[in-house]
Amino acid sequence: MKKIIIMIILVSVAWFAYQEFSPNSPSQIKKARPIANVVVAKAAMEQVRDEVEALGTSKAYESITVTPKVTEVVTQINFNDGDSVEKGRLLVRLQDREQVARVTVARVRVSDHMRELERIRSLVTSQTIAELERDRLQTLIDTTKAELVQAQSALKDRTITAPFKGRLGLRQISVGSLVSPGTVITTLDDISIIKLDFSVPERFLQSLAIGKNVEATAVAFPDELFTGQVVSIDSRVNPTTRAVTVRAEIGNAKHRLLPGMLMKVKLIKESRQALILPESAIIPIQDRHFVYLVNDENVVFKREVELGLRKRGWVEVLTGVELGEQVVIRGILKVRPGDKVKVQFSEKFSFLKEAKVGPTA
Repeated sequence: MKKIIIMIILVSVAWFAYQEFSPNSPSQIKKARPIANVVVAKAAMEQVRDEVEALGTSKAYESITVTPKVTEVVTQINFNDGDSVEKGRLLVRLQDREQVARVTVARVRVSDHMRELERIRSLVTSQTIAELERDRLQTLIDTTKAELVQAQSALKDRTITAPFKGRLGLRQISVGSLVSPGTVITTLDDISIIKLDFSVPERFLQSLAIGKNVEATAVAFPDELFTGQVVSIDSRVNPTTRAVTVRAEIGNAKHRLLPGMLMKVKLIKESRQALILPESAIIPIQDRHFVYLVNDENVVFKREVELGLRKRGWVEVLTGVELGEQVVIRGILKVRPGDKVKVQFSEKFSFLKEAKVGPTA
C-alpha cells in the first residue's frame, strides 16, 4: 500500500514538473510585445539663419529744427502742418523792407562808380587824369560790391527756405510773431530712408560688416517686415554696456515709419542651407545627444548626433544623420533599439515657420 502511495506521489511530482518546465507551458510562453506606433520625420535641408536680435530707434535720413538766423517779425508763412516740401521752397518770410532798401542803395552805388570809372578810363590813357584817381575809383567799386553782397546776405536771412526735400512737422509760430535765433518754427525730416541705430554686444564684432542684411518690425505694423542693410559701425565700444552701435538704412517710400519709433531688429550674420530636425527628436543623455532612426524594415536603432544652431521647435544636425533618413519624433518613450515599429509620417510643415522666428547665436 505504501509503495502505491509513493508511486502516486512521484508520478504527480513528475507531472507537475513536466508542466512547469515544458517549453509549451503557459508560464514559459512570454507575451509578445505589441508593435508601437511612432511618428517619424525625414531629415531635410532648410534655409537657416544665424542672427542677432536687438532693439533699435528709427531716425530720419536728414532732420533739422527750422529756426531763424536773425531777430525779426514774421510777415509771411508759406506752409501748413505736415506739408511735404521740395528743396528750396519758401517757408517763412521775415520783415525785410530795410534790407531791400540797402540792397538797392548798394546796387546804385556800384553802378555809379562803374560809370565814373568808364568816363575817366580814356583820360587816364591820355594822362589827363592821374592813375591814382583811377585806382581810387576801383577801390570804391570793390568796397561797394562787398557792401552789396553783405546787404544781399542780410536780405536772404529774412527768407527761410527748405534746405532739402522732406516732410514738415507742426507749425509753432504765427504771422506777426517776433522770432529770434533759437526760436522753433517747425521741424523738417527726410523720411524717404530711415536710419535705424541699434546696439550689438561686443562678442559679435568679428561677424559685423557693412552690407549685412537686417530685418525690423514695429509695434505699429506688427504684420509688416521692413528690410535694410548695415551702412556703418561705430568706431567705439560703449564701456558701460560693452556694446557697439550699428546703423542700418531701411527704405521708407510710403513714409509709414517715423523718426523715434522703437523697432525690433534682426541682424542676419549668416544664411545657409542646413540639415534640420524637430527638437522633439533629440534624446539628451548628459552632454551627448542621440536620435532614434527607423530603417527600411521598420526597426528602431539609436545613433549619436552633433548639434549646431538650436531654436524652439527645431535643431540643426551637423553629423550623425543623413539627408532623407527617418527619425522618430513622437513615441520615443514607447520604443527601444531593436524594436519593430509601425511608422506614421509627420504632417508636412516647415520647421522654421513652426518656430516663428529664426535662430539666434
